[in-house]
Amino acid sequence: MLPEEFKEKLQEKGINLSEKQLDQFEKYFELLVSWNEKMNLTAITEKREVYLKHFYDSIMLALVVDLKPDASLCDVGSGAGFPSIPLKIIYPTLKVSIVDSLNKRITFLTNLVKELGLEGVSLFHDRAETFAQSKDHRESYDYVTARAVARLNVLTELCLPLVKKNGAFLALKAAKSDEELQEAQPAIRLLGGKFIEDKVSFLPITGDERHVLVIEKKKETPKKYPRKPGLPNKQPIV
Repeated sequence: MLPEEFKEKLQEKGINLSEKQLDQFEKYFELLVSWNEKMNLTAITEKREVYLKHFYDSIMLALVVDLKPDASLCDVGSGAGFPSIPLKIIYPTLKVSIVDSLNKRITFLTNLVKELGLEGVSLFHDRAETFAQSKDHRESYDYVTARAVARLNVLTELCLPLVKKNGAFLALKAAKSDEELQEAQPAIRLLGGKFIEDKVSFLPITGDERHVLVIEKKKETPKKYPRKPGLPNKQPIV
C-alpha cells in the first residue's frame, strides 16, 4: 500500500486526509526507517508494508470504534507509536499519552512528536504497573489501548486500572481467540470491567483478520491492582 492508495482506502471509509496529514505520515515513515537503523523499533521497514501494517492497521481501530475526537487515550507499550500516533494524526484534538518501559523508544517518540508538530501528546518512561498506580493517571482516561502481544488477562491488569468509569479498554489482537477471552474473564470482572464486543475487520490487500476487543469500565478497580512490576506476567489473574 503506497501513500496514494492509503489515502484512497481511508477516503472510502470516510476519513479524508489533508496534505498536511499525508506529509506527517510520510515524515513518520522516513523517521521510523532512519531511527530503526540505530535501534530495533520494527521488523517492518518496506514502505508498502509500513503504510499497510502499521499506519492503516492502527487507524482500523477508529474504523470499528466510534472514538470521540477530543477524548483522552493512553497507549500502553506503544513501541514505535502504534496505534496512538496514526490516530493522533487523523484526530489532531485527541489527547494522547504513551507509556513505554524502554527509554530509547521514548527518545524516538519525543523526536517524532516534535518533527511531526503534534500537540497534546505526553510521553512517559515507566512500567505500566507503576504508571497505573499513579494518582495522576489511574482511572483518568476515556480509552486505553494496547497493541501488545501479551495475553489478554495480562493486558487487562496493566490497562483496565487506567480507564475511567464508563470508559473503555480497547485490546488490539491479530487473531480471534475464544480461549484467551475466556481465560481473561476473571481478570476483567475483578478489575471492574465488562466485555462488550469483539469488533472484527480485515486489512485491505492481504485480507488479514484484525480484532478490537471492547471492554468497558463499570466500576472502580481494587487499589492493589496492578500488582508489582513483572507479577502480572509471571502470575496472571485466573
